[in-house]
Amino acid sequence: MKLLKKIIASAAALALAASLSACASGGSTVLNGSASSSSAAASSSAQTDHSNSTVTGKVTAISGTSVTMTLGELSQGGPGGGGGTPPTGAPGGSGTASGSTASGSTASGSAASSGSTASSGSTASSGSAPAGTPPTGGGGGTPPTGTPGGSGASSGGTASGSAPQMPSGGMGGGSSFTAGTESVTITIGSDAAVTIEGTDGSTSGSVSDIAADDILTVELGDNMTVKSVTVVNTDAAGGGMGGQGGGGASGAVSNGTAAETISSDTAVSGTTYSSAGDDENALRVDGATATLTGITVNKTSGSTSSQDNSNFYGDNAGLLAMDGATVTIENATVNTSVSGGNGVFSYGEGTTVNISDSTITTTMDNSGGIQTAGGGTTNAANLTVSTAGNSSAAIRSDRGGGTVNVDGGTYETAGSGSPAIYSTAAIAVKNATLTATDSEAVVVEGKNSVALTDCTVTGNMTGTYNDDSENIHNIMIYQSMSGDADVGEASFSATGGSITAKSGDMFYVTNTDCAITLEDVEMTLANGTLLTVAGNSSSRGWGTAGQNGGKVVFTAKNMKLSGSVTVDTISTLTFTLSGGTTFEGTVNIVENAAGGAAVENNAVVTVDAGCTWTLTGNCTLTSLTNNGTINYNGYTITLADGTVFSA
Repeated sequence: MKLLKKIIASAAALALAASLSACASGGSTVLNGSASSSSAAASSSAQTDHSNSTVTGKVTAISGTSVTMTLGELSQGGPGGGGGTPPTGAPGGSGTASGSTASGSTASGSAASSGSTASSGSTASSGSAPAGTPPTGGGGGTPPTGTPGGSGASSGGTASGSAPQMPSGGMGGGSSFTAGTESVTITIGSDAAVTIEGTDGSTSGSVSDIAADDILTVELGDNMTVKSVTVVNTDAAGGGMGGQGGGGASGAVSNGTAAETISSDTAVSGTTYSSAGDDENALRVDGATATLTGITVNKTSGSTSSQDNSNFYGDNAGLLAMDGATVTIENATVNTSVSGGNGVFSYGEGTTVNISDSTITTTMDNSGGIQTAGGGTTNAANLTVSTAGNSSAAIRSDRGGGTVNVDGGTYETAGSGSPAIYSTAAIAVKNATLTATDSEAVVVEGKNSVALTDCTVTGNMTGTYNDDSENIHNIMIYQSMSGDADVGEASFSATGGSITAKSGDMFYVTNTDCAITLEDVEMTLANGTLLTVAGNSSSRGWGTAGQNGGKVVFTAKNMKLSGSVTVDTISTLTFTLSGGTTFEGTVNIVENAAGGAAVENNAVVTVDAGCTWTLTGNCTLTSLTNNGTINYNGYTITLADGTVFSA
């Protein structure tokens, strides 16, 4: 995919490779990573010494552990397809009058104020609600409700009010390698780590996984010893979060083959289907209506030749439904133990998988439980889904999305970058237990949605996927720019149930617009941070640093919230407390880490009647509309125009 969807070489590695290409001498260098030690030296002192640097090259020959490659430069391609309309206009809702004083009363010296409205740096009348149309969601459940976000630009349409601009046409294209003139030969020893970048995350590999024409990034130590080798995924313009990868369009659709195919209407009971072949499904239902009761599906071996094909089209999956098939599955057992071995895959518009009271277990990387792509539909009830590999969401979708409805069951992941839900589709889940033991709990990418009702959700993202600048979080809403998800407003909603973060921020939003709606949900924070809305370093290709902020409409109804909320200066947040919500915490505007140009309406806060905000620290906002109660607790609220409110 995406879980996530798509990893390319780091920006630092690209810059180093570019420098090396520019100064290539045209000679030939031999670099060695000894099989027994890490101290091998260049075979000839006359050759260029690349010690303690990173080189990038294209493989031209392989002999055992000896790999020859031509050095060059890896660069990210220009805009490509992927659909979606670049966001335009001012981020945030319609504003309130610049420099206006509070309407109503703000009682000095009292513990609370009510009926007051204050604002700064905007263009509409004081106290006006954000304009716009409520998000429609599309997650298969009830559209989010509450105060709409709006996107009205400020008068004059200045650049400072512009939303982060996406490349023309939506998503970015692939990366390209430009060869130089210098050739090197390396020996990859047992002490050199080999990483394979797939479209769905990175996996460990060996020299046997390297083929001619692969692009390698090689980290060299003292005396030009080979410390690590990365086989670069050049298909994607940007990298997804660890759980999903996504490449550029790979051309023709390839579903692989199948050990057994059902192509005419039938009912089957108690049959076992097995596969050990490469690019092969154990069972495929192609264009037929089939009822499968008590079946067993075992995908025990067989490699996928393309993670894109596995992620997008169902190649190597245990069971694949395609070409408008309608498949009803009851009391089944599905097991896969291969990379790219998604359990049950619904692919293509008009294809529907109805699966209930079944168990799905996957053990290897890039192997989701139930997977939907290309506009397919999956309806699941009372499943027990367990995935062990990295980049293996339990409820998973990829390029082309579709519709997923889940009612009941348990969905658990153990791998890194394997959220319980990864959405590039409209996904609605109710009455389910969703647990990610080494990953964030939920990811929504692009113009897609997740709607939860009465679910128990737990996430535990224990580390970053690419570099230390990445955010650690429990629920992420973002746009990877990989082409797997259209650009547009994402939606996350939760009604009832509970959400627990065991590490990181509860919510993290970057490089996208989104609506977050919460009602009657029990929230447990890990680090005291409720919400972070900010740009990112772009090391994963998620937009351009300094221009890739988030735009969030956050509505809480009948919630008990706590924690800090931060929004950076290139992002916007419309934050509304409604329906008796209480909030103990802070809201603050912070500088964008990349020094991007500030936009307007960074933090627009509304406290509805019957709601209470108790400050736990000083706050900075763009504007405040208070029809409820604010307990200042000895702290202050400072608006962008310098107005200060306190008890």
